[in-house]
Amino acid sequence: MLATRVDAPFTRAGWVFEPKYDGWRVLATRAAGHVVLSSRNGVDLTERETGIASALASLPGGDFVVDGELVVLGKGGVPEFSLLQKRGEAGARPASLILFDCLERDGASLVSRPLAERRTALEALVGRRPKKPLALSARLGPDGEAAFQRAVTEGWEGVVGKDLSSRYEEGRRSLRWLKVKARREAEFVIGGLTLPRSSRLHFGALLVGLYHGKDLRFCGAVGTGFSEETLLRLLEELQPLTRETCPFAAIPKEAKDPVWVEPRLVAQVAYAEWTADERLRQPAFLGLRRDKKAKACRWEERE
Repeated sequence: MLATRVDAPFTRAGWVFEPKYDGWRVLATRAAGHVVLSSRNGVDLTERETGIASALASLPGGDFVVDGELVVLGKGGVPEFSLLQKRGEAGARPASLILFDCLERDGASLVSRPLAERRTALEALVGRRPKKPLALSARLGPDGEAAFQRAVTEGWEGVVGKDLSSRYEEGRRSLRWLKVKARREAEFVIGGLTLPRSSRLHFGALLVGLYHGKDLRFCGAVGTGFSEETLLRLLEELQPLTRETCPFAAIPKEAKDPVWVEPRLVAQVAYAEWTADERLRQPAFLGLRRDKKAKACRWEERE
């Protein structure tokens, strides 16, 4: 179940508000004691996140399916997507799984039950104060405007308002879950890169876009947000994808000395706004999205 974006915070009777967690969406299934962690696009994360899988396997009771967000917490306990990219590196912070829904318990489906009932089932499963690396999504109360201001103050990505009477709408962007972003971030397809200039090593900027129908529409050049290590790691992933032709519907005039790549990798990008000529203003790279397919990055859903 996905949330629909709205432009302004709101308060509604019978709704609750939670932080919008900046990470990878994960569905966790336990069957006959065996746990599988899956991303939104079906990537198996179980072997990568053995600590979280073990924590779920050790929970009391029988089979279950739970929904949550894989995050790495930074300062003040706020998730930072860039930290999630460093998983596996020396000194990387451990990941946590923030759980916010329970879809199945002991073989019984809960998707048609109201959210309030599913939350009760989730708390019964993991406890109100689960042990790390598991956690429950925070409840910020029924006042949506106050929840949003707290998100802005504490540096969260935003808030998600949820109707307590809502059923779980699998695979749908529902109007019963609504998100309000405190900062602008979105996913973009990498279609190329530019050669480095001055003291920059490895490459200059990523050329990114969104799919509009079958066409990949250029959205901008992302030239900030990289460490030297990130530049090298990205270049190593992009080099095998190089191609002769431009993957964008039209060759962007901003592409100086371009190297085109197959549009397979997805970047998480922060930006200030969209310009009048429909380009990203002040874009900054945050990390790669391993959990999202390139074709799912759509022009009509831009924020």
